[in-house]
Amino acid sequence: MAPSTLTALAEEKTLNPSFIRDEDERPKVAYNVFSNEIPVISLAGIDELDGRRSEICNKIVEACEDWGIFQVVDHGVDAGLISDMTRLAKEFFALPPEEKLRFDMSGGKKGGFIVSSHLQGEAVQDWREIVTYFSYPIRTRDYSRWPDKPESWRAVTEKYSETLMGLACKLLEVLSEAMGLEKEALTKACVDMDQKVVVNYYPKCPQPDLTLGLKRHTDPGTITLLLQDQVGGLQATRDNGKTWITVQPIEGAFVVNLGDHGHFLSNGRFKNADHQAVVNSNYSRLSIATFQNPAPEATVYPLKVREGEKPILEAPIPFSEMYRRKMGKDLELARLKKLAKEQQLQDLEKAKLESKPIEEIFA
Repeated sequence: MAPSTLTALAEEKTLNPSFIRDEDERPKVAYNVFSNEIPVISLAGIDELDGRRSEICNKIVEACEDWGIFQVVDHGVDAGLISDMTRLAKEFFALPPEEKLRFDMSGGKKGGFIVSSHLQGEAVQDWREIVTYFSYPIRTRDYSRWPDKPESWRAVTEKYSETLMGLACKLLEVLSEAMGLEKEALTKACVDMDQKVVVNYYPKCPQPDLTLGLKRHTDPGTITLLLQDQVGGLQATRDNGKTWITVQPIEGAFVVNLGDHGHFLSNGRFKNADHQAVVNSNYSRLSIATFQNPAPEATVYPLKVREGEKPILEAPIPFSEMYRRKMGKDLELARLKKLAKEQQLQDLEKAKLESKPIEEIFA
C-alpha cells in the first residue's frame, strides 16, 4: 500500500518494500556521475531568418536523431519566473501532509497531489511525490484541482504554462522545418494541444540503490520540457538500458525530451527519449516537467515518409488509442513480470522442500 506522503518514510533507515525494484531495474549509475553526451544548444538568434537559425535547426535535428534528448539555453524564459516557480514548488512539498492531501488525486481524479504515480496497477512504487495540473486547452482547466497554497501558486503556474507553451511551439516549428514541412505542421498535427505540468519531488531516500524516483519509460506525447535543479538524477539510455548516463544539470536550462508522438510523426527518424530518474540519500531533488501532448482525437501517423522508407505505423490511429495501447502494454509487462517472480518463489520453496529429509518435512 502506497503511503500518503513520503515525508515519514524518508526518515527511516531501510526502504519500505513497496519501493524495492527487481535487480534488473535498479540504477547502474549514480545520480551525480554526470555525462556531457547530451547536447546543450543555445537558442540565441532562433527567430532571425539567417544562417544562425539553420545552424540551430541542424543541431536540434542531430540531437533528435541521436538521443531524442537535448538541453536548451538562451531560450527566452525569464529567470525570475523560473526561480518563482521553483521556490513555490519547494514550498508546496514542504507543507504538512494534511495540506498536500487536500489535493489527493488517487482514485482517478484529474490533477492534484499523489505519491509515486497516477497510473493504476503499478507493481512497484516510484520514490517521488508529485503535484500535477492540466493547463491547456485553457477552456478545460479545472482550478479546483490546482493547489491554492502557497499563496501565489496559481498566478505563477499560469504564467509558467503560457511561457512554456510558447517555447514548445517554437521547438516544434524547428522540427517541422527539419522534416521539410511547413513550420506549423507539427503544431497542427497536435490539433488542440494539451499541456500537463508535473512537479516532481524526490525526497532523500534511505536505500537509493534499490529503487527509482521514476521508472524507465518514454513519454507518450509530442515533446516534454524539463526544468531540473542542480542535484542530478535524470538518466538516459540509447541502447535499450544496457548503458545509462546521468544528464548534467545546467542552471536555468530546459531538458527537451521527444516523446512517442514526435517519434511517430517523424516516421521514427527522431528518437523517443528512453529515460528514468534515480534518487540519492544526500539531497532531495525537484524537477518540473511540462508535457506537450496532442489532443486525444488527433491522428497519429507519419507526416513525412522519406524515399525508400516504410511507414512505421500500419494505419493512422487517434492519440487516445495510441496512449491506451502503450499503457496497456506497460501494465501487462509489469503483470507478467510479477507472475514470473511469484512462480520463481514457488519453485524455490518446492526445491527446498524436496531437498529436505522426509522426517524434517513432517516434524
